[in-house]
Amino acid sequence: MKSGFISLLIITFFSITTTWAAQSFNSGQNRALGVRGAASQEQTNKALARQFYEQVWFSRNLSAVDDLVAPTYVVHDIGDRKGVTEPADEQKQIADFFWQNGEMTGRIDYQIAEGDLVATRWQWEFKPKTWWMKAIGGQKQIPIINVFRFRDGKIVEIWNHRHDIDTAQGNILIIQGLIVGLMPTFILAVVTFFLWRKLRKQRRAIKMQ
Repeated sequence: MKSGFISLLIITFFSITTTWAAQSFNSGQNRALGVRGAASQEQTNKALARQFYEQVWFSRNLSAVDDLVAPTYVVHDIGDRKGVTEPADEQKQIADFFWQNGEMTGRIDYQIAEGDLVATRWQWEFKPKTWWMKAIGGQKQIPIINVFRFRDGKIVEIWNHRHDIDTAQGNILIIQGLIVGLMPTFILAVVTFFLWRKLRKQRRAIKMQ
């Protein structure tokens, strides 16, 4: 009886151990597959982001926007353009504006992907061909960092970070700063001029008496 009981305990122990080991192995496999699946999706998203720049900004294939950007997306940019929902056509119009006024090219420095987000640092090179674009900006190479959120293989959210100090926007800010700085001097000069004219008239009136 004792030997039979001990045998039963041994069989039960090995059965539980085998079941636990199998479950642990399957769980580990599932986790590994999940990690590989996530990594694969991140690589796919990086490739889609790269395609966006290469097709829309480095070559004038604006129709690629339809394949890469959701019908509507949320953008976070400078000024009031923060948390704004826009149609995909807005990306076409922005790129087309620069294509109509110059030639564009660029290069991608690096990309970082995490989950559904892809960050891309790239260099935008713009050679203006219209006189007014040359006047306010000239030929520029500007570093830009964009973060895209992807859903179902399309861009649904964009964060835009660029070095505006190197752009025409930066030139405008400099001009605004000069105007603000020179305004008190200008006002003082105008006041001084009118006071001088008033005193001059008074002196002439005194001499005529």
